[in-house]
Amino acid sequence: MSDIASWVSQMLVGCKLTIELFAVTLVFSIPLGLILSFVRTAKCPKNTLGRVLYCCVEWIVSGFILIMRGTPLMLQIFFVYFGLPYVPVIGPYLTFDRFPAGAVAFVLNYGAYYAEIFRGGLLSVDKGQYEASKVLGLTSMQTKFRIVMPQMIRIALPSVANETIILLKDTALVTAIGLSELLKVTTNIVNRTTNISAFAVAAVFYLIFSYILTVIFRKLENKFDF
Repeated sequence: MSDIASWVSQMLVGCKLTIELFAVTLVFSIPLGLILSFVRTAKCPKNTLGRVLYCCVEWIVSGFILIMRGTPLMLQIFFVYFGLPYVPVIGPYLTFDRFPAGAVAFVLNYGAYYAEIFRGGLLSVDKGQYEASKVLGLTSMQTKFRIVMPQMIRIALPSVANETIILLKDTALVTAIGLSELLKVTTNIVNRTTNISAFAVAAVFYLIFSYILTVIFRKLENKFDF
């Protein structure tokens, strides 16, 4: 029991970094995903200049999402931490410490995933809602935020919950750049004590965090169940 108590105290230090990375990613990737989803679902302007600008922005956003979703997150972490400093001209300004590098990679990666989830939610809202809003005299902004957004959130919540739980587990990937999060601390304990029971203790931590997230999202789903 004394060994387990010692392990838990060390793992709590790793949990702090895990939670910090998880929180930073969630706070920045969800707004990023919303912005990207709005770009993907925006209507193409009728004038020529607006159409050209729209096509350029939509192409950039689509390419970004394709790259983020089509390449491994581990590779993206390595690129941000090891690769960006070698980019010509601007490389010296893109040098990050370990935690910021991991956070940047996570935010960009999960922003792309959340963007597709939100886009699916926006496209699932019945087109009749837009027509009804026009009849009521609502502006496009009022329609988007008062009518469409609540319905999109309700539709997207289960997928967001699933992706958020995956995010919690993916935080272990920053071990690759030397950050001492929960799994890294656990691995060090196992290497030092040759007792693999520490992995079971770490699994309990992940299960507790996942259960808490599940309860939170269940309550949110009940709140938006209209």
